Amino acid sequence: METDPYFWTQDNGAGGPIHFATTYKQLDMIHHIIRHVPSCVNQRDTKGFTPLHRAAYLAQYDGYLEIFEYLLSEGADPGLTTNDYDPYLDPGLKTPIQVAIQDEDVRDRLQFLIDKYADVPKKAKCHPDLGDWWTIYDYGLDVVQTWAHDYKPSYPENRRREKAREEKRVFKDNRREKRQELEAQIELEIAEAKGERLLTFKDGKTDDSVIDPKTLNTSPIAFLFPGQGSQSVGMLKSCKDLPKVQEMCEKAKEILGYDILDICINGPKEKLDDTVYAQPALFIAGLAAVEKLKVDDPTFDVSKVAACAGLSLGEYCALVFAKAISFEDGLKVVKVRAESMAACAKVGDHGMLTVVGLKDEQLEKIVKDVKAEGKNDEVLEIANYLFPQGRVVSGDKTALARVEKKAQAEGALKVAYLAVSGAFHTSRMDSAAENLRTVLETIKISKPETPIFMNVLGTRIAESETNKDTIIDFLTKQLVSPVLWEATLKNLVSEGRTKLYELGPNSQIKSMTKRVSMDAWKGFTNVDVAK
Repeated sequence: METDPYFWTQDNGAGGPIHFATTYKQLDMIHHIIRHVPSCVNQRDTKGFTPLHRAAYLAQYDGYLEIFEYLLSEGADPGLTTNDYDPYLDPGLKTPIQVAIQDEDVRDRLQFLIDKYADVPKKAKCHPDLGDWWTIYDYGLDVVQTWAHDYKPSYPENRRREKAREEKRVFKDNRREKRQELEAQIELEIAEAKGERLLTFKDGKTDDSVIDPKTLNTSPIAFLFPGQGSQSVGMLKSCKDLPKVQEMCEKAKEILGYDILDICINGPKEKLDDTVYAQPALFIAGLAAVEKLKVDDPTFDVSKVAACAGLSLGEYCALVFAKAISFEDGLKVVKVRAESMAACAKVGDHGMLTVVGLKDEQLEKIVKDVKAEGKNDEVLEIANYLFPQGRVVSGDKTALARVEKKAQAEGALKVAYLAVSGAFHTSRMDSAAENLRTVLETIKISKPETPIFMNVLGTRIAESETNKDTIIDFLTKQLVSPVLWEATLKNLVSEGRTKLYELGPNSQIKSMTKRVSMDAWKGFTNVDVAK
């Protein structure tokens, strides 16, 4: 009894041993309990009843006045009150007499006993956790009964919770600081770019030769087309009845051999997310958004579009918009591209991992270290440079798992796998690139009428490179090389293209733009065909 936590534990609703003994008129047991733990004479149950409350509540029955008197003689405090346990029918905090039956004789007897033992020193309120099993188990009854009523012990679970809260607070503070540093860096780059010569990138390096000043115009408008991942079930529903969109969907049936519009509108999601269907769907969605814009804003002058670009798959929408290739040829190429990439994805176990919040040198070192640890044939590359400190690593799943752990250890703000099945933009797509080149060579490719910013350059195609062979090289290389989207956005902004339009479902590109240029983000327009 002295050491067994079970004996001293409060039962749900029934209270502790002292309450049990009082309720069942076990005077000998009450005496024995108080001898071992004197403070429990004032122990409260879940309603706030002390043993004295229990005895008073039952005082009209034989034997309970005797127990009431004995408890008073042992220092029970008649001034202690209950909880407000019945706030609707009988609200308020109650003393022992106030819980007794509404009988004048019974209450007079109780008051007589209270007055009789008024001079007996009252025991202090015991600690509320005296009847808690884990408390007694962890600290022992001898220790717990010495605690003051308001003592706050350091419980292991509280320490764990406090430690977790502190770790979470530190993590959030560090993340906030990193975001502030990142935003400050972006604003500084934008400020430096204003009034300076154009900031251009080719293969990740500055190269002014790729821009022909004669191709520049003063319009701030640029069209941007999103890539795989922005698709959602229900897209095209809002614009499917536009004549041009109907025409595209009918042609798509002939080229693809299935009803892509039905998949866009009705799904299921698993099918629409499949690379084979997602890429043709997004190709049509991007161009459908152009038609939607013309209808929604009849005053919009498409000839004012000074540049265009597309993220990965979106690059084919840009080529069609710029009249470098026809819609039919573009869809024919996208079909081969999608099927070939899906086939590559089925060979092996690979994918893509987004990492946000690390500097390039940090992530590059992680990738280098992981490759050094792995097998010689293991593939791992930084595949997408999306926005400042926003990168996507592509490669074998075994290597990506190690990157995930190292990136988190370095303090990355976000590390998450993308919903794709392949290591896109790496050498795992070599056979897809070969198939893509083959089909590209069969179609007509003209000089773009609107300057196009290519993924593998991070800037516009130079006048000298706007020919079929070079464009084929760029598109083929894109499948196995990093997408320089951050450089693309920075170059667009530095050229004065601050009125950007995203044409396609959802807002994949807008969220990236915010991290590159707040001015461009504030003037951003979404032509959303997601619903």
